[in-house]
Amino acid sequence: MPFYQMIKTQKLPASVSEVWDFISSPVNLKEITPVHMGFEVTNGMGSEKMYPGMIITYKVSPLLGIRLNWMTEITHVKDLEYFVDEQRIGPYAMWHHQHKIEPIAKGTLMTDIVTYQPPFGFFGAIANTLIIKGQLQNIFEYRTIALEKRFGRYSEGP
Repeated sequence: MPFYQMIKTQKLPASVSEVWDFISSPVNLKEITPVHMGFEVTNGMGSEKMYPGMIITYKVSPLLGIRLNWMTEITHVKDLEYFVDEQRIGPYAMWHHQHKIEPIAKGTLMTDIVTYQPPFGFFGAIANTLIIKGQLQNIFEYRTIALEKRFGRYSEGP
């Protein structure tokens, strides 16, 4: 069964600590997820910061308004540098998402590395080509805009 990887980067005009405070809180996931997906954290995480072993449960409607349960575990955390979430229950055969941040001139570079395997073998590979890959691209495009609204647009100039 094939697996796929998507790597996205975004520069933000904010300090590493500001970006970390935002991305390491599960309650902020809804703010950076498209509204049409009906994303909702269901296990009452509050403003708790992520830690290794943390389980986060969600309801999400990725396709045709069908509500799915999704459970991820935060498997690795290095404060102010990265965390990893891995699907335990959900729509993918495998999901591993690395969230990395690092300081750059005038802000923070955020890098996401998503490695995933759709369900249903050969049919999942077809679904990835026709639907899943584009949907993930759209989710990250939405997230880019949402983070720019929150932190501002990064400028390379003086």
